[in-house]
Amino acid sequence: MSPAITQVQLAAGEASEHRPLIISLFAVFVVATLVITVWAGRQTKSAADFYAGGRQFSAFQNGLAVSGDYMSAASFLGIAGAIALFGYDGFLYSIGFLVAWLVALLLVAEPLRNSGRYTMGDVLAYRMRQRPVRTAAGASTIVVSIFYLLAQMAGAGVLVSLLLGITSDGGKVAIVALVGVLMIVYVTIGGMKGTTWVQMIKAVLLIGGTILITFLVLLKFNFNVSDLLGSAADNSGKGKSFLEPGLKYGATSTSKLDFISLGIALVLGTAGLPHILIRFYTVPDSKAARKSVNWAIGIIGGFYLMTIALGFGAAALIKPEEIIASNKAGNTAAPLLALHLGGVDSTWGAILLATISAVAFATILAVVAGLTLASSSSFAHDIYANVIRKGTATEKEEVRAARYATIAIGVVSIGLGALARDLNVAGLVALAFAVAASANLPTILYSLFWKRFTTRGALWSIYGGLVTAVGLVLFSPVVSGKPTSMFPDVDFHWFPLENPGLISIPVGFLLGWIGTLVSKEEPDAGKYAELEVRSLTGTGAH
Repeated sequence: MSPAITQVQLAAGEASEHRPLIISLFAVFVVATLVITVWAGRQTKSAADFYAGGRQFSAFQNGLAVSGDYMSAASFLGIAGAIALFGYDGFLYSIGFLVAWLVALLLVAEPLRNSGRYTMGDVLAYRMRQRPVRTAAGASTIVVSIFYLLAQMAGAGVLVSLLLGITSDGGKVAIVALVGVLMIVYVTIGGMKGTTWVQMIKAVLLIGGTILITFLVLLKFNFNVSDLLGSAADNSGKGKSFLEPGLKYGATSTSKLDFISLGIALVLGTAGLPHILIRFYTVPDSKAARKSVNWAIGIIGGFYLMTIALGFGAAALIKPEEIIASNKAGNTAAPLLALHLGGVDSTWGAILLATISAVAFATILAVVAGLTLASSSSFAHDIYANVIRKGTATEKEEVRAARYATIAIGVVSIGLGALARDLNVAGLVALAFAVAASANLPTILYSLFWKRFTTRGALWSIYGGLVTAVGLVLFSPVVSGKPTSMFPDVDFHWFPLENPGLISIPVGFLLGWIGTLVSKEEPDAGKYAELEVRSLTGTGAH
């Protein structure tokens, strides 16, 4: 039996030995958040409460909640694993996720808060034909959210399996189902108020847990970052190349293109993510929206700097074979690092493992709640209320439709999450970013800043970007053709890149432009002028 397998079994054994402690920590968080959700549910009396938390959150509170929404399982589990296995190239995820916030701050946050009410569709439909544009916006929101949900479900399955020593596929699927059920409860009962409070608590826990692990890693190397990086390079078996570009994205011209594609998707995707966009509606005005993004940048920036310690610490202290033996995509690197820092055969190690894993589980629950709320809100507000009922639905009917949509989206996510359990969660989130940047971002920017933009341009941009991005993913190595693919035993991929952003994002922008040029529709100059004044000043904003 290889030493790597033995170590993983030892980790699982430690977890098993201290299972009451682990289950207690998980239970405390779940019960505490459910209590908050029920409390928030009692405060949720109108559609504004359900969709936007009554617009009562301060800039700091919303900044904390945005951070909680953004720092997902991809950030905590996926990036740590990517750095632990690929060194410098893995850290590119951290850089991309952080830089992306500048695009959101400079181009989207304030105009969106001023222009919309509850969803992205509000902004797009303001000067376009309501029904087709809202249908497209709703479809895009749901697809992006489900891609993002896949990553969280995969992370949950891996994490709890490690802790409880579950190795059977049926057990892992049951864990994914449990996360789905909890997510449905959070959203249907608590709405945006409950979800926001859960995200704030989770952000504090995640930052606290990351600071603790970072401190312990640096303490291990006498606060000498150079020693940490040197040990990581030596222990990885890759030597100096571990700390240089090219280990994952540089060996071939295809991998270099994949790197460019990933970078574009990460940097442009944030400004098109529905669950991030709806957070700007929870504050009272555009000034608070801008300040909340500033708070989020500070919190998120500090977190991503600490992923250096998480990833390189795991690389320095754990053999890559052990990480891969635990999870092929490296998603368990951060919990295994906690175990090693505390001592593999010690109670302190088990406590640290349980604590960090409970924090990661909290991260997953909070993010899936935010994603589900974004997609169910878009279905209820854009598709049900404005397309199916043509604006005649009452607020009560709209909120009821959102709750039913939450259940449906939860069921779909459980099914797809079970299939995606062996994929790297950071890579899965990068796909969601690519779809968001291809379908949502071009349409939002054109709507806000291009006077000639028409309904046809919006539809071509959304559907064209969406179909291109999802189509390329389906025929990429993410789905088939590799040991780490969703379907590793078959091969029907013909698109060589793992991230479609390099092709699908320009297609989204191009189709929006062409659709507008060939459209016979005359843009409403008055409506554009109104939107421009509203987006810049907030006059007339809800």
